[in-house]
Amino acid sequence: MSDFFGDLRYSFRMLIANPAFTITAIAALALGIGANTAIFTVVNTVLLKPLGYPDPDRIVQLMNITPDGNWPGSSPTKFNNWRTQTSVLQDVAAYDFGGPGFNLTGTVPEQIHGLHVSEAYFRLFGAPVILGRTFTPQEDSPNGGKVVVISYGLWQRKFGGNPNVIGTAVSLGNEPYTILGVVGRQFPSDPPADIWLPFQIDPNSTNQGHYFMTAARLKPGISLAQANAQLKLAYNEFRRRWTLADPKASFGVEPLRDIIVADARSSLFVLLGAVGFVLLIACANVANLLLVRATGRKREFAIRAAMGAGRLRIVRQLLTESIVLSLTGGILGLILGYAGLRALLAVSPADLPRVGENGAAVSLDWRILLFTLGVSLLTGILFGLFPAIGASRPDLNTTLKESSNRSGTGFRQTIGRSLLVVSEVSLALVLLVGAALLIRTFIALRHVNPGFDPRNVLTMEMSLNGDRFQKTAAVAQLSFEARQRINAIPGVEISSSTCCLPLEGGFGLPFDIVGRPHGKDPNTGDAGWINMSPGYFAAFHIPLRGRDFTDQDTGAAPGVVIINESLAKKYWPKESPIGQQIIIGKGVGPQFEEGPRQIIGIASDIHDGGLNRDPRPLMMVPQAQVTDGMTALNAGIGPVAWLVRTRGEPHQYIASITEQLRQASGGFPVARVRPMTEVVVSSTAREDFNMLLLTIFGASALVLAAIGIYGLMAYTVQQRTQEMGIRMALGADRSRIRGLIVWHGMRLAIVGVAIGIAAAFGLTRFIASFLFGVKTWDPMVFVTVPVILSAVALLAVWMPATRASRLDPQKALRIE
Repeated sequence: MSDFFGDLRYSFRMLIANPAFTITAIAALALGIGANTAIFTVVNTVLLKPLGYPDPDRIVQLMNITPDGNWPGSSPTKFNNWRTQTSVLQDVAAYDFGGPGFNLTGTVPEQIHGLHVSEAYFRLFGAPVILGRTFTPQEDSPNGGKVVVISYGLWQRKFGGNPNVIGTAVSLGNEPYTILGVVGRQFPSDPPADIWLPFQIDPNSTNQGHYFMTAARLKPGISLAQANAQLKLAYNEFRRRWTLADPKASFGVEPLRDIIVADARSSLFVLLGAVGFVLLIACANVANLLLVRATGRKREFAIRAAMGAGRLRIVRQLLTESIVLSLTGGILGLILGYAGLRALLAVSPADLPRVGENGAAVSLDWRILLFTLGVSLLTGILFGLFPAIGASRPDLNTTLKESSNRSGTGFRQTIGRSLLVVSEVSLALVLLVGAALLIRTFIALRHVNPGFDPRNVLTMEMSLNGDRFQKTAAVAQLSFEARQRINAIPGVEISSSTCCLPLEGGFGLPFDIVGRPHGKDPNTGDAGWINMSPGYFAAFHIPLRGRDFTDQDTGAAPGVVIINESLAKKYWPKESPIGQQIIIGKGVGPQFEEGPRQIIGIASDIHDGGLNRDPRPLMMVPQAQVTDGMTALNAGIGPVAWLVRTRGEPHQYIASITEQLRQASGGFPVARVRPMTEVVVSSTAREDFNMLLLTIFGASALVLAAIGIYGLMAYTVQQRTQEMGIRMALGADRSRIRGLIVWHGMRLAIVGVAIGIAAAFGLTRFIASFLFGVKTWDPMVFVTVPVILSAVALLAVWMPATRASRLDPQKALRIE
């Protein structure tokens, strides 16, 4: 132990005595370890931390298994089937996708987050009830009463933590709801919620619309395979009863955490691999520094060996110095990585699951500290072992006779350093190719025509929960009055309301073309479905053939529909669909049943599912002609979106628009006030986050590789000073000396670039799913990146080469 502390003290003295070396090495390590810590912190939060529920590994998501992929949507008919599977499942619970928001009315109206849940929800997710109770099965039945459970935050904020709040009423949409219980602050509701209402799903429902999720807990002793086998049998029974059921589909379950993080897992693993490359480059850099330093200390090691120090003793001393360096870099990297990540998530939230708003749920814990410690120790051993082994085998006779300048001269002695530089260049090229491909994707997404004009369009949302807006006529009247008020505001061009903004999804329904047989299929096809008021196409500047909706398209008027180009091309490839009729939602359930609608127009395609996805076939119906059942259903699923085109900067109209909406609705608040340009940018948040991080990593790798090349060539010039003097004395001109050094350095760079290109061709397939508008073998990227990297390498080589060409031969020959 005394030897260890002695090595430790000597290591600190040596590092303090060489501040330039120490600062350079620690900075490189802090960059590499900090980048790894930052990404691992996200990986830890998203993938590794267990869900904050009791026995989380046994909580499963009920899934629809189809040949085209698995998806988790649930309908009342499916939910009623699933909760009878008591041999394999327990606590089967339904809950909203994200909740429509609820209007907390009163003195100061406020829109709060709310969820409809079934009574088993609180048992399944282990919600701690600190006051009162949750729903009974009777209260979760149709006409079970207007009751709610509230969150700890809402209890404190609106009721001052009053312990007598149970049994009192809270006003939602100007209607009283009785408070049954308060859930503790530590409950991690996902989606987040301030208030929970009973779903009250009819056990005899025939509604086959998918508008919520279902989760359950596997019964003790039941495996995923057993549950899936039983649910496959359950689907066969379900299909015999419901004609719309897909004969090729099935039911199944998957772990809830896998569903939550499914679309983030691959991107996080790619980023983790990318920062691993940055760390390897940093290690190669520091290893090069240590090799140079060990060469300069060969006489020291030879003297120590001559005095009786064993090889293991020298290796231990050098490894101690390496680990001191890496641990110092690790501590600094932990601080920089965590701080940088929080700043990055605040600027670019990335739409990652489980990280919270602006990364609020990302925090340090034992896993991150252990990871940083492990990476620091591993890097210390990785970059310290090779120099330590080399330095521990000195030729005592030769080394003690050599001057310090001649120790380790020549290409043979620099072969290790050359290999390290080649590896740095090749790794840097792989990272730069990946970053360039994502930058090209970023540019391609920005050049996608979304099919609408988002400029000068302001959007906001309003929840229409409550009995008042359960009928279509009331919603249509609100829309008409609100639009009249908003359109009268000076500076407003036109306004509209809709269920679904572009790029934020929508609904899907089957349809039949009147007069066209569909064989054994239950319907002609499926398409997206949204409703809208007049003014929607004008507000978004969407081209339209045929006629637009008008305020005369009411519930009493003949049914009409506008379809998009994709739907028209798919089902009427050789004729115009205008004037033909379709029936929407047939067989889905009584809420969707309606008569034929005449196609009155064809709208240009919009990217309603995302800029990186092709427009889907879409049906658009007047808001005033939606069935009462669908209006009531929509009110419980999501808010109404208002969109307003202005002549100037939209933000200046927010106060006047929200006031007119408040008056028209009878005091309802609005939420999520955003310009449409922000909606467009948010739709690519994940892609932008990946691009930004990989660009940072690629730039870091480029700088580290340039430093590595420069360091090697500068050292080579220093070690070969006498050789350069002899060459110049024998007649070599300065340009020849400069060319000699440049060729030596560029030879290494070219080899590294060649290896990097080959590696990039193989590794870019791992980011293929992140790309849009560019191939993994994009010629522009695979030409531009090697040229840029070679140019940076040339610059790094040119400086020491120029210094070598300016040597004074007489002075060079006198150097010992």
